[in-house]
Amino acid sequence: MSDGRSGGPASFGDRLASAVGERSPLCVGIDPHATTLAAWGLGRDEQGLTAFGAALVDAAAGRAAIVKPQIAFFEAAGVAGYRALDATIRRARDAGLLVVADVKRGDIGTTGDDYALAWLDRDGPFAADAMTVSPYLGYGSLRGTIDVARRNGAGVFVLAATSNPEARVLQTAVLAEGPRTGRTVAAGIVLDVADDNRSVGDQALGDVGLVLGATLHLDDFGIDADAIGTAPVLAPGFGAQGARIEDLRALYGSRAEQVLVSESRGLLTDGPDGVAALVADRADRIVAALGAAA
Repeated sequence: MSDGRSGGPASFGDRLASAVGERSPLCVGIDPHATTLAAWGLGRDEQGLTAFGAALVDAAAGRAAIVKPQIAFFEAAGVAGYRALDATIRRARDAGLLVVADVKRGDIGTTGDDYALAWLDRDGPFAADAMTVSPYLGYGSLRGTIDVARRNGAGVFVLAATSNPEARVLQTAVLAEGPRTGRTVAAGIVLDVADDNRSVGDQALGDVGLVLGATLHLDDFGIDADAIGTAPVLAPGFGAQGARIEDLRALYGSRAEQVLVSESRGLLTDGPDGVAALVADRADRIVAALGAAA
């Protein structure tokens, strides 16, 4: 039971709601980029990546609901990187943290299903609690991935409105046909996710979440915060990218309490010895920001 998942597939949404309630809605990004590793005196090898992951997990334990390893930075080291990633995920589970694998997968049919099994199968190689996915082969292409996730008590976070500037043209394009005609692409994804979560009954948080960048204004993407429904929102962009925790309610309105405040680079500035203090600071600021106008 150290992984918190034996004894039956409790829903991801319920487990996430419990983790947020017990700790805070902070999501600690685990991003072992080569320049960061070098600044910390670590190599891009199994030992260095494992040490980096351990420092972030230990800092997050007891303060954050979830950690988010950026898989590309582990994958760049090949097999050694995957061994380090496995050690990082195991350490996180043993610490009671949920893990979202930031892999941004998206494919059709059995290929998409096997991506989901690789990352979310309870008895699979990584057994993460959730994964990030791209809907840009059509939201329906995610059906198998979502089904695999739910069978395993896991979740998915669907990219909807992202902070990279080149995405805006696509994500704000207006749909010319289909059930979301007249909506932006991003708004259509938000509505699809909300419908998906409603289809499985009443949960405080759904198993299907959204990625909505914290440096964006939802209105610019045609997104109404109320339309998000019960979807948890993974919100990268806090800290070094410029978004402020104190603006949570201004950014996400009625859904602010469903937001996972994701930060990575901003937690690394004081080196391995300073991570725990920065994580504690962010957790306290989130609680204050949500409590101030509740």
